[in-house]
Amino acid sequence: MDESANGVVAPVAGVVQDAATLSVEDRAALDRMRARNPEADPLTHLPGVPPTRIPRHVAIIMDGNGRWAEARGFPRIFGHRNGAASVRAVVEAAGRMGVEVLTLYSFSLENWKRPAEEVGALMALCESYLTGNLDLLLRNGVRLRVIGRRSGLPEAVRNAVEMVERETAHCTRATLCLALNYGSRAELADAARAIAERVRAGELDPKDVDERTLAGHLYAPDLPDPDLLIRTAGEMRVSNYLLWQISYAELYVTETYWPEFRAEELRLAIEAYASRDRRFGGLG
Repeated sequence: MDESANGVVAPVAGVVQDAATLSVEDRAALDRMRARNPEADPLTHLPGVPPTRIPRHVAIIMDGNGRWAEARGFPRIFGHRNGAASVRAVVEAAGRMGVEVLTLYSFSLENWKRPAEEVGALMALCESYLTGNLDLLLRNGVRLRVIGRRSGLPEAVRNAVEMVERETAHCTRATLCLALNYGSRAELADAARAIAERVRAGELDPKDVDERTLAGHLYAPDLPDPDLLIRTAGEMRVSNYLLWQISYAELYVTETYWPEFRAEELRLAIEAYASRDRRFGGLG
């Protein structure tokens, strides 16, 4: 391990940790990970990263599918299909690294503006991914959660979502959360509307509405806020994604297009996260 001037411990790439030499805090964090997910082996898959510095929740903006395909002379949907392979790889890698929740920006409310042919192909791909990867999720003990406005999705996609959520509801090793037909401003508006309805019904006093109240009316209020937000393809914006939840998340942008993002890229992102000093508005 290297220690910087501000006391932040930076991971050393390629250095495999020995569980016997871990601090009490890191040993306890490792034990919690393995109790939840026996397949978690961060000492091997995140060499040099203390278990206490592994993000509990990683959110990803999966960008660059279309550009990756076009650069190779293929239609954009070819990139989306290859991007689905990255989802499978990253879900498995995150579990091995000890990540508890992985939230992926799968389809935004703004994506309906794309050509109808591409949107239709994306919806079909979403349905096939959900049904085709049910066995993978069950084998890895991954529970599926979906956030977003389901009413706007095709019936076949809604049915697939409900089926996979139902079949994986008992899984406790990790959570895969897909942001589908999702927009953060819409989520906040839906939360505000739900609170207003409770006030109108006399269930809630306006003076009691605070940050905790609003957070409790978001789409998945039981999930922890993301610790790390990754965006692929080099774009420097958050694109109406989890605006409330990422208030204190660390941001990591990579030039890698999503179809090429695999376990190695996830490892690099987590190593960068682990080297930072998270102050949450306080002094370092």
